[in-house]
Amino acid sequence: MKEKIAKLIDVKSIMTLALTGGFIGLTCAGEITGEQFLTIFTMIVGFYFGTQSQKTGNKA
Repeated sequence: MKEKIAKLIDVKSIMTLALTGGFIGLTCAGEITGEQFLTIFTMIVGFYFGTQSQKTGNKA
């Protein structure tokens, strides 16, 4: 359990969550459109999971 929590406190995880929260806030405030949010969010999540997949692949 402690290992899972430690993995959540990774710089990439914190940045992903912060960017997601920021873009949700901007979308709700009307600063960016839902389409722009979807594009940006897809890129962020793709990068995050891509690096996680690459990290897992290197350990195997």
